[in-house]
Amino acid sequence: MLSNIKQIFAPRNKELRKRIAFTLFVLFIFILGASVRVPGTKSISGSLGFLELLNAMGGGALKRASIFALGVMPYIGASIIVQLLEMDIVPYFAELAKEGYTGRRKLNQITRYLGLLIAFIQGFAYGIAILGNDATAFEYLRVALILTAGTAFLLWLGDQVTQKGIGNGLSLIIMSGIIATLPYMFTEAFKTFVLQNENLFIGIVTFSIYLIIYLLVVVGVVFIQQSERRIPIQYANKTTTTAYGSKQNYIPFKVNAANVVPVIFASAIITIPQTIAKFISNEGYIKFVNNYLNYNTTVGLIIYILFIIFFSYAYTLLQFRPQDIADNLQKSGGYIPGIRPGSETKDYVKSVLIKITTYGSIFLVLIAATPILFTNYSNVENANITLGGTGIIIVVGVAIETYKQLESTLNQKEYKGRF
Repeated sequence: MLSNIKQIFAPRNKELRKRIAFTLFVLFIFILGASVRVPGTKSISGSLGFLELLNAMGGGALKRASIFALGVMPYIGASIIVQLLEMDIVPYFAELAKEGYTGRRKLNQITRYLGLLIAFIQGFAYGIAILGNDATAFEYLRVALILTAGTAFLLWLGDQVTQKGIGNGLSLIIMSGIIATLPYMFTEAFKTFVLQNENLFIGIVTFSIYLIIYLLVVVGVVFIQQSERRIPIQYANKTTTTAYGSKQNYIPFKVNAANVVPVIFASAIITIPQTIAKFISNEGYIKFVNNYLNYNTTVGLIIYILFIIFFSYAYTLLQFRPQDIADNLQKSGGYIPGIRPGSETKDYVKSVLIKITTYGSIFLVLIAATPILFTNYSNVENANITLGGTGIIIVVGVAIETYKQLESTLNQKEYKGRF
């Protein structure tokens, strides 16, 4: 890593330094814009519940009622919807997915338009939430248009980073938003554990344990994100002599292939009844939701965990379709040693996916449940630990991918410099 840093400052890598500087400048614009409030609105006080994760991804913009309050999450939601529609749910989307570059370009356009539509709907709902029922329809519309414009601007900034900077622009924007909440989180944790504790020594020890646990979570996330199951494959058109000494071909399956998608889906579903409870006055329904559908209760936490496990399997099997993998291997003359092509290959791939998804779902459950359990059994409010395991997964994943891209660029320049 130190050698890569030295290479960045080498004279021949001037263009790379410009790309890095451009990326940092765009991220600075995002952080700066996250503090610009929508005219006529006020900051939100108190906990946002599930929306705390979205608030962290936006660098606290959601609570500040910033012009970037929605961030790029409407586009992320739209991309997930389009991906699901590609999986033979809607034939038109499935056909576009098979058309190569042209199809992908059309799907990207559809995703952007759908993302802006979702942003407008969310912006209108957000306007109702922060302005109350006394505002006019025009005021709600104004807030919705401003927030939609903010999301569109962030999408454009993300494209600029992808084309002229380093790494994936949208992913880096999300990562920078999460990192921006770190100082506040640690400051609030220090106040709670140390300054507000009657015993200073115990407070310091508790805060130290908090930091150690946080560090261990980061190490665990890095380990899991890098872990993968490699299925070796061979090709019938390669002789043993040709294959000998050549690079081993394999199909890599990540242990946590679904990333944080199951956590987001599970949080969204379990939050719907809580949101409905805020708009109705039925005491029985409100009591039922508070007792059984709130993940701060034992029953609610169990339901939340079951949702995460379910979506882990569902999303992974939809993303890596065993039948398609088996068909593609057979068409290219490839096969898994010891496994017959066709249905046996499909069954084998499916069994491997189910096994590694079991470990991945357990990992997600631990990461998602830790902040909730920590909140229930400590004096720290949930708002102060918004960067829980789900946020760390995003930061670590984006950081690893960006570093790999940077390392690949440096290696290419080093190779060209020898000739």
